[in-house]
Amino acid sequence: MIAIQRTTSDNEDFGKLVVQLDAYLAILDGDDHAFYAQFNKTSLLKNAVICYDDNVAVGIGAYKEFEPKVAEIKRMYTSPEHRGKGIAKAILTELETWAKEEGYTTSILETGHMQKDAIGLYQKLGYTITENFGQYAGIENSVCMRKTLN
Repeated sequence: MIAIQRTTSDNEDFGKLVVQLDAYLAILDGDDHAFYAQFNKTSLLKNAVICYDDNVAVGIGAYKEFEPKVAEIKRMYTSPEHRGKGIAKAILTELETWAKEEGYTTSILETGHMQKDAIGLYQKLGYTITENFGQYAGIENSVCMRKTLN
């Protein structure tokens, strides 16, 4: 049974999946990994979610304020053996709901060109590719996306 829990980045299960995410991204990002890693610190994320499948943590996501009314989605990850089961969609939907509850009207995120499945998921859920924002401006490997939260 799938369950989503709201928490913070201090949660032990969240931390364990972050380790897996970082290892996965190190392979995808290659030489660019150190650049991206500096923007993915999790010690300050007060809005994090964990997806459990039969009490086993299988996916995570979080958001932080990018600017007033704009939430930036961070640290989206589903363990490989649980992909294709709607877990990432459930996580992102919960993050958007939580962000709306806190008064955010827009959601933004950054992913990489190599993450074709992630780009497809985000587009399916209403995100559109936008000009690279903030620290990702001018970074060729980055794909930035935006969605109005209704």
